[in-house]
Amino acid sequence: MAADKVLVVEDDANLLETLKYNLHREGYDVLTAADGEKAVEVARAQRPALIILDIMLPGMNGFEVCRILRKDMNVPILMLTARSDETDRIIGLEIGADDYVTKPFSVRELLARVRAMLRRSKMTEAVSSAAPVSLKIDDLEIDIARHRASLAGAGLELSPKEFDLLVFLARNQGLVFSRAQLLEKVWGYDFAGDTRTVDVHVRWLRRKIETDPARPARIVTVRGTGYKLEG
Repeated sequence: MAADKVLVVEDDANLLETLKYNLHREGYDVLTAADGEKAVEVARAQRPALIILDIMLPGMNGFEVCRILRKDMNVPILMLTARSDETDRIIGLEIGADDYVTKPFSVRELLARVRAMLRRSKMTEAVSSAAPVSLKIDDLEIDIARHRASLAGAGLELSPKEFDLLVFLARNQGLVFSRAQLLEKVWGYDFAGDTRTVDVHVRWLRRKIETDPARPARIVTVRGTGYKLEG
């Protein structure tokens, strides 16, 4: 079986080499790029299974790279940021990144996230091929096979992870899931990840499917427990 290709986009030569070395030790086929333009070129040519993408790059930054790649591929993207500002994380998630790691980080944690994201990506593909190809809840329609969703006939612009979250909640309509459970089921993390990732995706998803996001009627918060999708 061919090794999964992982593209690392990082302009810090030392960090790039460290990540390349450790990912290679884990059995991945590692591709690298030190700037945004090269990252887009390599990603389009090699079609990696996952991209580790730094935000602060010379020329085209990580946000721009993410926007461009999201237009023509559904590859999982893990963003690296040196900033603790939540705004950067929200922007990254909104434009299509699946998750983020804030520098400095432990290589062990990053490798765990890579494994989880790849495992979840493969599980999603396997489940999608065996499960119903579409779901309908009132005027919300989800075409799983084509990775599309619409509300009252109007198409929804969803990031890959927003779509995954919506599909999971729709398949389990009425059931309540904690943030930790959603991290495990949707993101594939079997360790204590940052549950704010779940809250951010729920917030953005509500803006797209709720009549009044401030008073959500579809994705409901169950106080002290988590979230559920109502009919």
